Amino acid sequence: MFEDCVKSTEEHYLFCDDEGPWAVVLESLAAIGIVVTILLLLAVLFLLRRVQECARWNVLPTQFLFLLGVLGLFGLAFAFILPLSHRTAPVRFFLFGVLFALCFSCLLAHASNLVRMARSCGSFSWPTLLAIAVGLSLLQTVLAIEYVTLVTTRGPTFERMTPEQLNVDFVALTVYVLLLLALTLFVAKAAFCGPCERWRRPGRLIFATALVSAVIWATWIAMLTRGNPQLQRQPHWDDAVVCIGLVTNAWAFLFIYIIPELCLLYRACRQDSPAPAHTCPAPVYQRGLRMDNQELSRARDSEGAEEDVALTPHGVPLQPQTAEPSQGQLLPRTALSVDAAV
Repeated sequence: MFEDCVKSTEEHYLFCDDEGPWAVVLESLAAIGIVVTILLLLAVLFLLRRVQECARWNVLPTQFLFLLGVLGLFGLAFAFILPLSHRTAPVRFFLFGVLFALCFSCLLAHASNLVRMARSCGSFSWPTLLAIAVGLSLLQTVLAIEYVTLVTTRGPTFERMTPEQLNVDFVALTVYVLLLLALTLFVAKAAFCGPCERWRRPGRLIFATALVSAVIWATWIAMLTRGNPQLQRQPHWDDAVVCIGLVTNAWAFLFIYIIPELCLLYRACRQDSPAPAHTCPAPVYQRGLRMDNQELSRARDSEGAEEDVALTPHGVPLQPQTAEPSQGQLLPRTALSVDAAV
């Protein structure tokens, strides 16, 4: 987290030679991740028009929010590639925990929805899932704002803090994110162990994503607090360790969770339409337009449509309850009125 070998000139930074290789690789991975995430966002927008099952459609807005968080993680990687300064330090300390809290909150909301559906209680509505995801990540946002405000206004600035202080504060600021990760593991395990087979696979994807994320977090935290000081690579490896963990976790979100989940949704769209009980109701404006069209059609039918009247062979109309196909024939009422006029 501390930097002493990168020379800065106003707003432009030059990397030293020993920092170049990992920075170039992570820049490339982050740039490719941004492009892939944007494509996946477009895929989610496409599936919003294709998915008809309500239980699956309600999760799509939360997954869209999850992808926005992943997009922010790829963009945040450039803040760790650049040297620590009064501009990059607040961005690191604020966005790192907030973006990961948002991603893990979306996973936790999806897992909670799977547990609810496995118990045959029905799916949460999409506003409820979004409220769960945003609400769970709100506490991390408040904590990050308070810390950055205190450091920049009252305490020593980030540039004057020692590497040990920076690393300890950085890890301590993500304790709530680790709590969300642990809750996601617990709830996801309950989801894929449920009795309903159709919701086990999404639960397994969430559990695998949370498990891989836990391994990544344990690795970079151990390296940041223990490994680098013992190897005498602090502070030169600090930024690289955190950035590698960030980019690796973001790609794990895509490969383990989002891409398989979107493949499942697309495969479900190509199958037969679900039962009426599981389909989402049409939006309010569509229902109103449909009712207006039906009323207009009924009005036109009542004015100009021809009604069938049962007649005997002598032209005498019969009552509906006494009319039989063998005793008469069906003639239009307009034809009857013409015969009467003649």
